[in-house]
Amino acid sequence: MPDAVLEPGSFRDRSARVFYHHGEVFRALSARALEQWEALSATEFHGRFVAQGRMIRSERVDLGMALPPGAVGWAAALRHEAVPFVSYPYEWSFGMLQDAALLQLDLLIAALDEGLTLKDASAYNVQWRGTVPVFVDVASFEKWTPGEPWMGYRQFCQLFLYPLLLVAYRDVPFHPWLRGSLEGVDAESCQKVLGVRTLLRPGVATHVYLQSRAQAACADTMRDVRAELRAAGFNTRLIKSNARSLRKLVAGLRWRRRPSTWSEYARDHHYNDTDLATKTNFVRAAAASRPHHLAWDLGCNTGTFSRVAANHARQVVAIDGDHLAVERLYQALKAERNATILPLVVNLADPSPDLGWRLLERKQLTARGRPDLVLCLALVHHLVIGANIPLSEFLDWLAGLGADIVIEFVTREDPMVRSLLRNRDDQYADYRLDVFERELAARCAVVRRQPLACETRVLYWARPRNAC
Repeated sequence: MPDAVLEPGSFRDRSARVFYHHGEVFRALSARALEQWEALSATEFHGRFVAQGRMIRSERVDLGMALPPGAVGWAAALRHEAVPFVSYPYEWSFGMLQDAALLQLDLLIAALDEGLTLKDASAYNVQWRGTVPVFVDVASFEKWTPGEPWMGYRQFCQLFLYPLLLVAYRDVPFHPWLRGSLEGVDAESCQKVLGVRTLLRPGVATHVYLQSRAQAACADTMRDVRAELRAAGFNTRLIKSNARSLRKLVAGLRWRRRPSTWSEYARDHHYNDTDLATKTNFVRAAAASRPHHLAWDLGCNTGTFSRVAANHARQVVAIDGDHLAVERLYQALKAERNATILPLVVNLADPSPDLGWRLLERKQLTARGRPDLVLCLALVHHLVIGANIPLSEFLDWLAGLGADIVIEFVTREDPMVRSLLRNRDDQYADYRLDVFERELAARCAVVRRQPLACETRVLYWARPRNAC
């Protein structure tokens, strides 16, 4: 298999490495990992969660057909069903992180009922099919050793619980924190941000304050805490009790959401019914022109046009920098049981970069799957004027994706642009309709142009010249 390539971000579990071959996802297992997989695959809960779509479907394959060059010491290999688009916790909304946490705890409880446990609790073990969280790291399961505590508890707190508490109790976004540290939020930092006023709120005293003190006490000790817990008679009943308590806590968290800049867009947008219908039909025509594998809706807001694109694409990634707007979209799509649209919190002026060891552990947005259709509606003015990004550079990036583009230009006469320019030094000579059309034509063939009746907005369907 000369084309097999190891996934550089899967090095943390040395007994089970992920790799790719011809677009498929595989996992190489050591002898011990194979033993654990056989135990997992024989359980009732494994089949149940796979059937529900909440655990990745996996099958054992011929060893000689599935190992990358130079691989030695592996006992078996699995083929995994691929997820449509890889995302990371620092791109999820509050509700997404909450539902991923609940899945993690449900799996732990179910595993304990059949003599297994989870050896970790990384939020990166969860991916998405639309709004359905899917657990992808089957190698995280292992047989429970009598007396062993749940070793993933601290990781669960740092990557799930503490970020959720920050949002629910203090309205502090977790995205910069998780992007800044792949290990998550430590107990001491969480305690400082939550402050003494939240000490009596559910979960804070037990899982933050006491955990912070315990970690500080053990930081410079030679004690074998794990052995002490085994000697104390730690059992599955205690672990399940803690997991159920955590589940109740997580499920009960609510974000007291304050209206954001764009969360009220559906009510306050500047389109009359005629223009909205024209815009919808324009997007529909471009999306329906040919089958699309992956569509991006940049600045998706309420997801109106994500839904239009979803009728003509296998997968839509709906991107917006406004956390509350994405949270509302996620909850709406979840109620619809939508399995096609994945909403993500991403600021395009500061998108997710390559992160982790050698900058290969977590990939930038464009490295996780190139779209063949991009919607960029009522967004250009926010990036050029609001974020000071030169128009030519944005169009370079957009055309470089190689996808069909549906883009909207909002002129200077539009109330939204006037609002952006108010109280600013107008240094945006490039933000003019004639300049935009010239720059777009230099990079793309314009398939269709459609002015709206309001006379301040123009739609374009364009195709990059290098993709024609």
